[in-house]
Amino acid sequence: MSDIKSKATGIDPSAKSYEMERFIQETGNIYETLNIIARRARQINKDLKYELKNKLEEFAVQVDTIEEIQENKEQVEISKYYERLPNPVIIAMNEYFNGEVGYKYREEDSEEEG
Repeated sequence: MSDIKSKATGIDPSAKSYEMERFIQETGNIYETLNIIARRARQINKDLKYELKNKLEEFAVQVDTIEEIQENKEQVEISKYYERLPNPVIIAMNEYFNGEVGYKYREEDSEEEG
């Protein structure tokens, strides 16, 4: 998980346009490429949410009433750090174009029933 944060630190969080050929270069199909990137983005998003939740739970204090909720400066800084990270899709695209995303196709049964 920290590997994702270290990769994401150097990535420009702005969305960029890419040539269509770059997307179909490896798979030969734009939809397959987008599916691979989308699946990786969901994994990244899930990992980052899990990590953020665990870090914020360290600061959680059980209180009796809602009015007693306290803001912790460290909590705010951690939240801001995660907000500044690039969108998971941007991270996934960067990984894909750098050849860091592995994928494989499911093998379908070659035998037909009937």
